Amino acid sequence: MKLLQRLNIDKYLLMLIGAVVVASLLPVRGAYAEVFSLATKLAIALLFFLHGARLSPRTVLKGMTHWRLHLAVFASTFVLFPILGLLVGLLAPTLLPPALAMGILFLCVLPSTIQSSIAFTSIAGGNVPAAICSASASNILGMFITPLLVGLLLSAQAGGLSLEALGAILLQLLAPFLLGQALQRWIGGWMARHGKLLGLVDRGAILMVVYLAFSEAMVAGLWAQLSAAALVVMVVVDMALLAAVLAVTTWASRWLGFSREDEITIVFCGSKKSLSSGVPMANVLFSSQQVGSVILPLMLFHQIQLFVCAVLARRYAQMKKPPRQ
Repeated sequence: MKLLQRLNIDKYLLMLIGAVVVASLLPVRGAYAEVFSLATKLAIALLFFLHGARLSPRTVLKGMTHWRLHLAVFASTFVLFPILGLLVGLLAPTLLPPALAMGILFLCVLPSTIQSSIAFTSIAGGNVPAAICSASASNILGMFITPLLVGLLLSAQAGGLSLEALGAILLQLLAPFLLGQALQRWIGGWMARHGKLLGLVDRGAILMVVYLAFSEAMVAGLWAQLSAAALVVMVVVDMALLAAVLAVTTWASRWLGFSREDEITIVFCGSKKSLSSGVPMANVLFSSQQVGSVILPLMLFHQIQLFVCAVLARRYAQMKKPPRQ
């Protein structure tokens, strides 16, 4: 532990890397994968219940009415990202195979994540109520906006919208949060005194999502479908996209005069792309032969955003701490 402190290595980042290594060597599969997937969903539901129980209804209402923040997040998710995706597409013939280039553009029109956006916002000390509202609205609106953007930018046939993903959002995320809100009057004080519990659930839920997502990639054998050169180029493109959006959202938040807490929310909610929404959408919008290649850039981006944002969230949190006397 002292060595890690001297080297300034983030312990949570090491835990994320450990989850990827374990998933690579021992991916969960079959019936065990179904059980672990259920456990992950329960952990995420618990996370939202605890957030609902900790936040007062007045605070949540204030987060819902923060329209300038939500507009900034939506602009990053559904305007900035697609523009960057189109710019990448101009270079795609010399960089990536057509299927992977399509996957990059599909990644750019997806909604934001919910659980990791809120978890990282909480870890960093941002505006959690606004993050909950913004990320949830992004996913709900994404059910409609993403297929329209896919049809506009990729000329794909959007064979209808799936209500299953929308139902999962309402059942897994919104319902536990509302239950926590209903019980906040009685358990809110206890939650305020045990803030470490929420932090453990935040980090634990993300670790479970990382392990499950990487296990699914290993079991599906998607990595074997690519050459090493194409994989490296795709990782670089994903990293460049994330870096560009993080830079723009940080600069724009400060230029527009948002508070530090709101800046954190905009940065984390506006830079994420949802794997849990993207995969079922890809299954609806693309043929079965295309789905594997289309979601591969998203799966890589999902891992990259978790690692980068874990470090960024920890840095924001450290900046908030008062200096030692």
